[in-house]
Amino acid sequence: MEGRVVFIGGPTGVGKSSLAIKLALELKGEVVNADSLLFYRYLDIGTAKPSLQERRLVPHHLIDILDPHEEFDAYQYAQEASRIIREVWKRGSIPLVVGGTGFYMRALYYGLPPLVGRDARFRGSLLREEEGRPGILHERLTRIDPQAAVRIHPRDKVRLVRALEIYHVTGRLPQEVWRENVSPLGGGVFLKLALFLPRDNLYARIDARVKRMVEGGLVEETQRVLEMGFSPQAKSLQAIGYKEALQYIRGYLSREGMIKEIQRRSRNYAKRQITWFKREGFLWVFPQFGEVLNRTRKWIEEDLWE
Repeated sequence: MEGRVVFIGGPTGVGKSSLAIKLALELKGEVVNADSLLFYRYLDIGTAKPSLQERRLVPHHLIDILDPHEEFDAYQYAQEASRIIREVWKRGSIPLVVGGTGFYMRALYYGLPPLVGRDARFRGSLLREEEGRPGILHERLTRIDPQAAVRIHPRDKVRLVRALEIYHVTGRLPQEVWRENVSPLGGGVFLKLALFLPRDNLYARIDARVKRMVEGGLVEETQRVLEMGFSPQAKSLQAIGYKEALQYIRGYLSREGMIKEIQRRSRNYAKRQITWFKREGFLWVFPQFGEVLNRTRKWIEEDLWE
């Protein structure tokens, strides 16, 4: 299995984690997390994190590695995930990279450009500009590097700030810098699967899952994290679900309003994920275990890898 990696992506709520566990059991695989929220300790309910029992069944990596106030960017992820993948290969197992954070997956199979330094003061000024006039960062990037702007959603502040910071630090167009990718997996060969459901089915699953999260203690989990001393401004607590729970705790949303807002934002996020994985050339499959298992086995046996 050395050199081979199976990527399992797709929108939130489609069933990636449970399918990956079944696949790992059949193929002697190990799961390498590619969902940025699963990095965080103490955030279990709102992230739909695999249970401890599930993690005992199949080795899982890059889960519960950060406290809620810490950050872990795509470059750090690619370096750590590639190290783990090489260890999985040495054990004669197949790494299953599973999650919905497509940019982190991309950092593995295409690599990242040479590391460019940061300018905290400049980043802060950009964020203040965007807060005062939403959309200004995307407008600025469009003027500087239209190709880069096409790749980034106008509300994706993290990537917009990074693109403008690259231009500020290097004096080069972000698109030029990004082309200098260095893959951390070298000559690996990849099978890229994305799980698909018809939109109505997917949205119904998302809405039901949000209700289960709230009934299962999402608000109480958020409150516990605050009581542990973590700032409500921590990046992890601004994620879908936790941000709305904070608003409920503060009295800005009713319980029903909180649920509806989480559902709405989750559906919108799923749309963006679908767009991402389509653009990245993932092979779309229904999340039936038998179909995914047979397709994966066939690709392994026939060596039909990218």
